[in-house]
Amino acid sequence: MEIERQFLVDKLPQLPTDYECLRQGYVALLPEIRIRQIGDSNFQLTVKRGAGLVREEWETEISRQEFDSLAKRLCPGTCMIEKRRYKIPLEDGLVAELHVHAGHLSGFNYVEVEFPDVETAQKFVSPSWFGGEVTEDARFSYGTLA
Repeated sequence: MEIERQFLVDKLPQLPTDYECLRQGYVALLPEIRIRQIGDSNFQLTVKRGAGLVREEWETEISRQEFDSLAKRLCPGTCMIEKRRYKIPLEDGLVAELHVHAGHLSGFNYVEVEFPDVETAQKFVSPSWFGGEVTEDARFSYGTLA
């Protein structure tokens, strides 16, 4: 289970020096089947169901060969997303994952925060650098953005 809120970011905060380079694409959109490359050697396949604050999520590691094969079979009309992911510590042990995009999403910045439970998610007050919340707005799901 994934409990997560998402926000747009109009003005970037001071960025940490460490970040991860990611590429991700969508093999299917319902359910959402995503492939992701993190750095040079980490490859994942993720299946997500549902929308909004609480979603089912299943994730497993795959090989580079499996990733490359699936990358040739992305859902029609979608393309690979390229981004840098910065992890920024917040209060109460939470972490903001800030996504700064390249490619067709260049200039689009997005932040998400995962929570241990729904109550913590509902009580969360976003920092001033967070923009409008888009957790329930399907236009901002990565499947749509791809």
